[in-house]
Amino acid sequence: MKHLNKIFVALAISAGLYGTAQDSNNPWAISFGANAVDTRVSAASKVSEQFADYFQMDKNWNFIPAFSYVNVSKYVGENFSFGVSGSVNKMSKFVNSPVEGSDEYTVSNPGDLKYYALDGVIKYSLMSLIHSKVIDPTLQLGGGYVWIGDSQQAGTLNGGLGLSFWFNDFVALTVQSTYRHSYEFDRSYMPSHMQHFAGLTFKFGGSDKDGDGVYDKDDTCPEVPGPKELKGCPDTDKDGVLDKDDNCPEEAGLVALGGCPDTDADGIINSEDACPEVAGLKAFGGCPDTDGDGVQDKDDKCIDVKGPKENKGCPWADTDKDGVLDKDDKCPDVKGLASNNGCPEVVVAKPTEEVMKSLNEYAKTILFNTGKASFQQQTFPILKSIANILKEYPTAKFSIEGHTDNEGNDKMNQKLSDERAAAVKNFLIENGIDASRLSSVGFGETKPVDSNKTTTGRAKNRRVEVKLMN
Repeated sequence: MKHLNKIFVALAISAGLYGTAQDSNNPWAISFGANAVDTRVSAASKVSEQFADYFQMDKNWNFIPAFSYVNVSKYVGENFSFGVSGSVNKMSKFVNSPVEGSDEYTVSNPGDLKYYALDGVIKYSLMSLIHSKVIDPTLQLGGGYVWIGDSQQAGTLNGGLGLSFWFNDFVALTVQSTYRHSYEFDRSYMPSHMQHFAGLTFKFGGSDKDGDGVYDKDDTCPEVPGPKELKGCPDTDKDGVLDKDDNCPEEAGLVALGGCPDTDADGIINSEDACPEVAGLKAFGGCPDTDGDGVQDKDDKCIDVKGPKENKGCPWADTDKDGVLDKDDKCPDVKGLASNNGCPEVVVAKPTEEVMKSLNEYAKTILFNTGKASFQQQTFPILKSIANILKEYPTAKFSIEGHTDNEGNDKMNQKLSDERAAAVKNFLIENGIDASRLSSVGFGETKPVDSNKTTTGRAKNRRVEVKLMN
């Protein structure tokens, strides 16, 4: 046992013990201070008497006024920590059981025996259950080995209670009491006993690379300092959006817009808003369209009145108030009818029966080259006269009809009548008559006006007629 003290201290410092309220931030803890050993519990035969003189320090406690224990532990999760401890003491007070017929406990000196203990302990912290950040009660369970003097030694089953008072996140005052149940039945050889500890506990092992007070394991931005409430991430512009997620870290903005500002509150960030001071539409790059006509204000000549883009955002005018817009009104200064393109109703002048008779008298004298749709030279003045009469009735419509005699086959006669009627129509169009006013049709030999048995009759049947269309 001569060198056990040195061995024990080396093991204790290197191996470590159960500490106090460690956590995942600072998983390691070391405690050191003084300890006291009390054999009173072993001397009492009744449980009620074992703790009767619990605080009889001057009478029952073995104590050396020096650094006498060291504990180092590691947090393993769910409020549990595990470690080993080592302690030294000097046994100069051994509590003896009362002699028969007496209830007095006597104390003797076993010879200032050296005391050594090495233990492994599991500790459970109740700190989170009582919702305290200062007071930390603990429960302990473990086992160890004890040496007293040069020959007495035995294993022990240990259980105890502890209490720590944390001055800050790293330093605490710790007191605890542990009951050591000896596996040695000979009390004089190795009694069960109490061991009390008082000292300081230091937590360590946490990493905070950026020095912002948020441990790296909880720090979303471990390389950049930031406030605790933002999990260690910076928010330069103080807009509630972390710099790492902020598209505009130097300008305070909105969470919904990725931390970028939107001065006019139109949902478009300033950097993408062509009109950042005035609320507008996304379709117009953030510029407004006050009257909602699809023409943005900067291009709208009538920003308060809806109008088409073709008219620069202004409504089309209707000068004569006839319901037909000027752009569609062929008579914009005179009220008219929509059916007449905005012009007043025109009374259509129709040719009289006398006029129609005169037209057809002219038509009877139209001469064609034999078997052809080409005109004989003397016919052109007649055709021009017909054109001049038609011009006097600009809204009237006419049908030009061609007829033949029965000479030749029916098919050829039909074709010839079609071509001659068309030839007259085309001449009139070329001489100023609107094509929309004219139509032509051939009837061949189907509508004779005289007998085809005589030369005179066949001459009459070869004719062109002009009909007024309703």
